[in-house]
Order: sequence, then C-alpha cells, then structure tokens
Amino acid sequence: MTTPRIVDFRNVVEPVAAPFDPVKVLAGAPQATVANHYSDPSQQFHCGIWASTPGKWRVSYSEHEFCHLLEGRIRLTGSDGVSVEFAAGDAFVVPAGFAGTWETLEAARKYYAIYEKSP
Repeated sequence: MTTPRIVDFRNVVEPVAAPFDPVKVLAGAPQATVANHYSDPSQQFHCGIWASTPGKWRVSYSEHEFCHLLEGRIRLTGSDGVSVEFAAGDAFVVPAGFAGTWETLEAARKYYAIYEKSP
C-alpha cells in the first residue's frame, strides 16, 4: 500500500476559469477562477483556491463548504433574507441545503474545502 502524499498549497496550481451560469447572475459581470489542489478518489472531497471579481448570483448548495477568505469582502444572503458579510481573514461554513445569493463586494480569494455526499 502506498502512503498518500501531503498536499502542499505552496505548490502552484494554475487557476482555470470557472464561469457562472448567466441565468444565475443578478448583478455585475463576475469572473471566477479555481485552482483545485486536491480531489479524493471518490470525487466527494475537494479543496483549493477560488477567486471572483465583484458581482452577485444565486446559489443553492448540495455540498458542505468550508471557506477561509484570503482577500476581499463578500455577502451571503439566505432565502430567508438574513445576510452575513465576511472579509479577509474570516472563515465560515456554508452547509448543504443553503440557498440564496452570494455577492462578491470586493474582489475576493478564498481557500475552500468541499464535501459532497454521494447521491
């Protein structure tokens, strides 16, 4: 059995475009990139770095996501109307089942760790 290798985020992973579904965009013209550093063999767990320019779009989470905001400022608003803002240095979890909007107020960059249960 081979020992798994440690995933070092200091290693450069080239970001790739992560386009938004235009139907979900509510404001601005946000552009996003993702640099996925790791996906487990089951394809249920992923982690890396995501970045976005300002804009607002609808979200509906089927996955659990841990976020640590490295740069910028964002606002999450649930379908119940409750809003929470986060800035660089803040960490938070978006649980599966959350629906509402994600708004990038200032260009943002975050570490993410996503877990999606198998169907």
